Amino acid sequence: MYKKLLLAAATALALLLPALGHAGQGCEQKPPAAGMVTQGIALAVKTVEQLDASGAEVVIIGRAGQDLSKYKQHYSHLGFAYKDNGSWTIVHKLNECDTALSNIYEQGMGQFFLDDPYRFETTIAVPTPEIQQGLRAVLTDPRKVLAEHTPNYNMLSYVWSTRYQQSNQWVLETLAMAQESSIRNREQAQAWLKFKGYQPTVLTLGPMTRLGARMFKANIAFDDHPNEKRFSDRIETIGADSVFAFLEQSGMQLSRIVVSL
Repeated sequence: MYKKLLLAAATALALLLPALGHAGQGCEQKPPAAGMVTQGIALAVKTVEQLDASGAEVVIIGRAGQDLSKYKQHYSHLGFAYKDNGSWTIVHKLNECDTALSNIYEQGMGQFFLDDPYRFETTIAVPTPEIQQGLRAVLTDPRKVLAEHTPNYNMLSYVWSTRYQQSNQWVLETLAMAQESSIRNREQAQAWLKFKGYQPTVLTLGPMTRLGARMFKANIAFDDHPNEKRFSDRIETIGADSVFAFLEQSGMQLSRIVVSL
């Protein structure tokens, strides 16, 4: 079970839901294979051991949920993890099953790796202490944690648009808000990221690929991309690898940890 954070009457409510959500995928109502559960729990245990040894209180964590090698991408999905009373909690954005909607969820470390990953591997960016402090203030505040969230989900949302938002985009924009107290909306967060030199992931997708994805996937759209980029097959979005590169190049990252089975 996991918690979904919803804003209602200016407060966030936690709801318990019966099935795991898949970021950017449809959900199949079937029990997980025993081997997958065993491996997922083993990876979670190793990850917690590494996190505890690092001394960190808040990190950005990535998993390899899909095979993105043909796009030269290693990790697919990002979330935050913070330590509270000795336990680690994951906070991340998930696409609701077979829809173009999403929400912000809290999960335990074990659940984070039971989402049928392509590869049992995770990478962890440990931010500087100052950045960790800013992130903790956001992640533990029910209203702030939702401030940069847009429910309309698009797996390939344009990096500098606010029409849609994918999971890694929420992480990046929430990171911006946590570091700059004057940021009040997504436009300001994106302006801050441009100023700091964030470089998006660029995918080359031809017209037939785009047409097929748009026709058969509720969570993929291209109408937020500028025509001159879209029609030249240049799709600029937010890959997990680009976020890790930004953290390192900007000096926000103290260290990086890779854990695998």
